[in-house]
Amino acid sequence: MRPIVKLGAPLVAAALALTACGGTTGGSSSAGGGSSSGGSGKNCNVQVGFFGALTGDAANLGQNIKNGAKLAIDQYNAQHSDCQVKLKEFDSQGDPAQASSLAQKAVDDKTVIGLVGPAFSGESKAADPKFNEAGLVAITPSATNPALAKNGWKTFFRVLGNDASQGPAAAKYIQTVLKAKKVVVVDDASEYGKGLADIVKQTLGSSVVGTDTVQQKQTDFSPTVTKIRSAGADAVFYGGYYAEAGLLKKQMVDAGLKTTLVVGDGVKDEGYITAAGEKAAEGTIMTCPCLPPDKAGGTFYADYKKAYNAEPATYGAEGFDAAKILLDGIAAGKTTRQDMVDFVKAYDKPGVTKQLKFDPSGEPSQISVWAYKVEGGKIVPDQEIK
Repeated sequence: MRPIVKLGAPLVAAALALTACGGTTGGSSSAGGGSSSGGSGKNCNVQVGFFGALTGDAANLGQNIKNGAKLAIDQYNAQHSDCQVKLKEFDSQGDPAQASSLAQKAVDDKTVIGLVGPAFSGESKAADPKFNEAGLVAITPSATNPALAKNGWKTFFRVLGNDASQGPAAAKYIQTVLKAKKVVVVDDASEYGKGLADIVKQTLGSSVVGTDTVQQKQTDFSPTVTKIRSAGADAVFYGGYYAEAGLLKKQMVDAGLKTTLVVGDGVKDEGYITAAGEKAAEGTIMTCPCLPPDKAGGTFYADYKKAYNAEPATYGAEGFDAAKILLDGIAAGKTTRQDMVDFVKAYDKPGVTKQLKFDPSGEPSQISVWAYKVEGGKIVPDQEIK
């Protein structure tokens, strides 16, 4: 367990009092200002990139991250109108098949000094080798497959715990809180979903009485529902994303099953409730190595609500932290890719979600996993899983 980091006003002010560098907004834009250094005397011809899904079935999760990153950049720029940082978007649609070529576009744009992302594990596996080869730092706020940190990549970092912590925590909740004796484990065959489900299955051991694999974009889950019924399961764990999870839960309820559904962080989005229907979604348990946004440090929660007229959603605070690290690097004059990699490796400052510090493999030094529950049509914190 880690203490919740609370940033006081002096630290927030210090975070905003940074010297910025600039470009232009949008996925197809190029950095503005040429080689201008503005009034700061620093190179303004750099950009921060966002790499993840902004369209497609899992776009909500990517949008949440982008909003958090953009909030950090907007606050930064508010203090430094002479030399602006802009966010360049690389929309992967969450598709690993597109990630490699999209990564090359990020690499080829020499104004991109660092990336927030990739958002998902599958696209990370495809894109991160190119970033490593080019020396382009990538800080993911959401990709949780443990294997990503075991490739020797020098440019890979993440600001939240991986599935080696989330999986056992989910299993512990199933065993000690739900007290489930018979569990069916289902995954969507994705790099993320299968990886997380496998860890849960291994941790639960003999409690697992059945398994199944579905596919992304699948709409008919009747064979899976039949397996759950036949196994007499009192809990189901699903590893995958919210679109399919919502349909699975709806079809479970339509079939008369009262089995509790437990899901990972890829399902923790309002899109799940939309897909399942509010009544069917009720009682679903969601695990996530992400902090409840209202527990974030400083003024993040209020600032996000003011900026977007909505509460921060999954990974928004983590996206803010990832961008803040890169902004701190730019403020310190780290405007070459190698300098930025070295800066991130040595980073050790409080963020809004935790103390931001990385081990040699790029993993965060502090980790926590929370359980959330769908209640009254909303996703609310249930408890931190110790």
